Amino acid sequence: MSDLVVQTQMSNLEGKDEMLHRSKSSTAGHHSPSGNKSGALLVVLLIAQLMAILDITAVNIALPSLAGDLQLSGSSISWTITSYSLVFGSLLLFGGRAADLLGRRRIFLTGLGVFTISSAASALAGTAEALFAARAGQGLGAALLSPAALAIIMSTFQGHQRAKALAAWGAVGGAGAAIGVLVGGVLTELSDWRMIFYVNLPVAAALAVAALKVIPPDTQKPHWRGLDLGGALLATAGLGAIVFAITQSDSAGWASAQTLLVAGGGLAGLAVFAVLERRTDNPLLRVERLADRAVGGGLVLMLAATGLMFGLFLLSSLYLQNVLGMGPLATGLAFVPLALAAGVGAHAAGHVIGRHGVRGPLAGAFLVAAVGMTLLAHVGENGSYVRDVLPGMLVAGLGLGVAVVSVSIAILTGAREEESGMISGLNSTGHEIGGTLGIAIFATIAAGGGAIAGPQAASGISHAFVAAAVLASVAGLVSLAVLPRARHFVPKLLLNPSVLPSH
Repeated sequence: MSDLVVQTQMSNLEGKDEMLHRSKSSTAGHHSPSGNKSGALLVVLLIAQLMAILDITAVNIALPSLAGDLQLSGSSISWTITSYSLVFGSLLLFGGRAADLLGRRRIFLTGLGVFTISSAASALAGTAEALFAARAGQGLGAALLSPAALAIIMSTFQGHQRAKALAAWGAVGGAGAAIGVLVGGVLTELSDWRMIFYVNLPVAAALAVAALKVIPPDTQKPHWRGLDLGGALLATAGLGAIVFAITQSDSAGWASAQTLLVAGGGLAGLAVFAVLERRTDNPLLRVERLADRAVGGGLVLMLAATGLMFGLFLLSSLYLQNVLGMGPLATGLAFVPLALAAGVGAHAAGHVIGRHGVRGPLAGAFLVAAVGMTLLAHVGENGSYVRDVLPGMLVAGLGLGVAVVSVSIAILTGAREEESGMISGLNSTGHEIGGTLGIAIFATIAAGGGAIAGPQAASGISHAFVAAAVLASVAGLVSLAVLPRARHFVPKLLLNPSVLPSH
């Protein structure tokens, strides 16, 4: 899944790095590096970010092979991805706070270490449970690594150098999906799924050595007060319970006591999180800001947009490999048109929204995505890539490319100057959590057909695409109902043009 919101998020952060200097552990006093050292620093940070992104999309391609080796069946296969994206997304705000208070280089290296150890554990996993736990460890590492890398860019580079660095950061996020599916296809085809995790080890070792040389050292002692670890754990546990309830509902039943109790417990945990955050001096999230229609409505629609995007990747991968019998490399290549279509949509979003606001274009984008999902719902046991998959991929990818960037702009335009860091973190969190929920829901629906492998899996996958079309249609209507009209939104956007992606 391409992190299509990264470029928008970076543009919003540019020129607002006072949020990153608010703690005593700030590395203030650093000057912009010059020459080879600045280039080496940026390369280290970009490779680290790319590594974190690739471990979502690359694993999509390896799912059938992985499921066969570890005897995964039904919707449990989705935990290969959701155990990573759930922890990654729910701890992003905490990771950013930790980088501020404990030191950016310290947190970067800590995150890199956790990610590396967890990658080795993923590669060596002999059971599904061991793999899921290791993937959660990777998510924790990524949640520390990614915000710290961004904070280092914001505090180290200045002026034109910073603009170039942020543009490169956005490009890495945008290219992540295409690179990930290709890397996953090549590694799985030439070796097996474990190589996707093994390849992280030498890359991470080289990054660690380089990071110690090029990342400026932290000049202040760590400050542990204000981390809000309890809030971070409560949010993660609540979201995890909801995802678990969804993925087990195909066997336990949607209306079963288990599903209702676990999901209710997760919702209760999130409610307690919201109450505690309102009583905390330095909360991870100022919950009251969700009352803003652009912020709160945008977050809800971000969950829908990225859930559809992640689900599109998952369902298409399962159909191409399990039903049509395509190999991992051929499947990776088959996803390239989807990544390109999403990129075109993301590029067009900024131009359209700058003139017409976010409400109408977003509703239209969800409608286009619904058409694409409807086309994909016609997949059958004897289908073909060109006739049954490619047209829907292109249409849905185009619509979702516009949608993901549009909701990101809606959220970020509602940010006040002094809270840009928090709102940007909320934006990224919504991206990952939406993807997590989307994979859980659509994998569960697909598994409800009785099989996730073989030609008979086509029926369940078709039903999941129907559900995706319905969700996209509902999201379009919600866009019209909750987002501000253009005459209210465009003036705010003109006062904060940096939220628009640069092309």
